[in-house]
Amino acid sequence: MITHTYFLLYVDSPAVSAAFYSRLLNKSPVESSQTFALFILDSGIKLGLWSRHTVEPSAAATGGGGELGWAVDSREAVDELYRHWQALGMTIALPPTLMDFGYTLVALDPDGHRLRVLYLNLD
Repeated sequence: MITHTYFLLYVDSPAVSAAFYSRLLNKSPVESSQTFALFILDSGIKLGLWSRHTVEPSAAATGGGGELGWAVDSREAVDELYRHWQALGMTIALPPTLMDFGYTLVALDPDGHRLRVLYLNLD
């Protein structure tokens, strides 16, 4: 039986990525070592940052091949996160943009993993 949901990202430096996600999520990792860091999100989902140099079996994929996404409840929330992420110095891959599925924003973490915020167009 599955008891927890994890998302694992392969990163170059768990320490650098943990510092980035600590600022982004406004929380500290619950576990941190030279090769791994773990965050528990407010939803209970766990986000692991595993050194791509030590993951077994070794992985060929690096950042940018997928996305972590957060749904928000308004267009204003997308714009607010855009301003906040800019203030944090994050790389913005797509500024707030209206697309066929909704209003969205994409930023990148230090390893090029895509971080998408979206307000779904439910009209």
